[in-house]
Amino acid sequence: MDSPRDEINLNSDHFALFGLTPAFRVDPLALDKRFRELQARVHPDRFAHAGDSERRRSLQLATRVNEAYQTLKNPLLRAQYLLSLAGSDVDKENNTAMPPEFLMEQMEWREAVAEARQASEYGELEQLHHRVRQRMSKRYEQLAELLDDRHDYVQAADRVRRLMFLEKLLAEIDDGMAALEA
Repeated sequence: MDSPRDEINLNSDHFALFGLTPAFRVDPLALDKRFRELQARVHPDRFAHAGDSERRRSLQLATRVNEAYQTLKNPLLRAQYLLSLAGSDVDKENNTAMPPEFLMEQMEWREAVAEARQASEYGELEQLHHRVRQRMSKRYEQLAELLDDRHDYVQAADRVRRLMFLEKLLAEIDDGMAALEA
């Protein structure tokens, strides 16, 4: 039986762990394939009859692989991770200053969600969901250009902060839709 130690470094960055070039644009099929390969090699069930240290190492590696995969498959988390690798912090806890027009837009979105929920207008929530998804798609395209093509980490951090607002808004819309379905 192979050792879970073979070729896997707990200290490597997420991209190196998966054999990928650090970039925002990742091939999701290649990421999924590599995840399955790594999990097959390090899953604790494979080491159920091994010694304590091998079982412990397998659990550490499986946890590490899962954490890296969850980060790389989520575009917002992947962008934040890339920024951290580049030494640029999103500073999401302290840097909440946003342009007034963006904040007004957020307020308008949230008011529309609240009104649709209150009026039990599922169709309106679906339309809002679609519009927010479209907006996010454009922002993610901009983010890919900023990170991969221009290496403009200051602007990328700003886009990430904006996307955090939009992701939260989308979750609120989804919650509203789920509440109306119940």
